[in-house]
Amino acid sequence: MKSSRFFKVAVFFVMLFPLLGCQSAQTRIDHVAIDAGFKRSTINVNGFELTIYKHHLDQTTDTLSVYLEGDGTPWRYRYFVMADPTGSNPLMLKLMAQDTQPSVYLGRPCYHGNSNDSACNDKLWTSARYSPTVVNAMGAALRVLIKQHKVKKVRLFGHSGGAALALLLAANQDKVVELVTVAGNLDTDGWTKLHGYTPLYSSLNPAKQPKLRASVVQWHLLGTADAVIPAQLSKPFVLNQTNAWGLSLPGFTHGCCWLALWPEVLRAVRSQSPKRLNARLFKQPDSN
Repeated sequence: MKSSRFFKVAVFFVMLFPLLGCQSAQTRIDHVAIDAGFKRSTINVNGFELTIYKHHLDQTTDTLSVYLEGDGTPWRYRYFVMADPTGSNPLMLKLMAQDTQPSVYLGRPCYHGNSNDSACNDKLWTSARYSPTVVNAMGAALRVLIKQHKVKKVRLFGHSGGAALALLLAANQDKVVELVTVAGNLDTDGWTKLHGYTPLYSSLNPAKQPKLRASVVQWHLLGTADAVIPAQLSKPFVLNQTNAWGLSLPGFTHGCCWLALWPEVLRAVRSQSPKRLNARLFKQPDSN
C-alpha cells in the first residue's frame, strides 16, 4: 500500500517538474528580453502563434537579421516529453542583444508557452521538430516580417537546431542572402545516430537536401570542443556547399564561448573578413 502511494506521488512530481521548469524558462527569457530592451509581439500563421522579439527596428534598413534559437528542452532525461519545449538558456536572444543593427528573434511553433495551441502536438518539438509543418510556418512568419518592415534582404543566424531550420528556410526564401550557423545541427541523421537518439522520422535533414543556391553566402562556425555536435560531424556538409565559409574555433563548446566572440563575428560577417576571427579556416567559397 505504501509503495503504491509512493509510486503515485513520484509519478505526480515527474509530470509536474517539466511544467514548472518550462514556466521558469519563459520567465528567464522574458527577463533577458526586458533587460535588452526588446519589444515582444506575436505572428499568427498556419494555425500557430509564433513569439517574436524585435530590436533596433526603428532604424531604416534594407537587410533584416533574423535569429533562430536551438531546440530548447524537448525531452527530460531522454524519456519524458516536455509539456513545453522552451529552453531556459536563450543563447540567440543574448547574442541578438549585442547586435546594433535591425534584428528579430523568430520563435518556433509551439514554443514560448504556446504548446497548447490547437495546431500543436509534441511531435512538433520531438520527431517533427524540423518538419515541413514547422519550416512552412516559420517561412510564412518570415514573409510577414519582410512585408512589415519593407526589407530587401534577410540574414539568418541559427544555433544548434536553429541552424538546421535556417538552412531549410533559406532554401525556400529568395530574400535570404546570407546565413550564419553556430554549432549547427547540419546532419540530423548523423547526430541522432551518434548519440543513440530516436531518429527524427518526420523531420527534414539539411544534409540530404540539395545544395543551397550559390547566391546565399554561408558561414558555419564550429567548436572544436563541442561534444553535442562535434565539428567532424558537420564538416562534410560544409565542404559540400558552394558559397560557404567553414571555421573551426579552438576550445569552443556547444554553448561556450559564443557570447564573448559575437561582436567580432558580426564584424567579420558584415565585412566578409573571416580573418578577423581567431579560427581555422577549413572551407572557403568555391571559385567559379
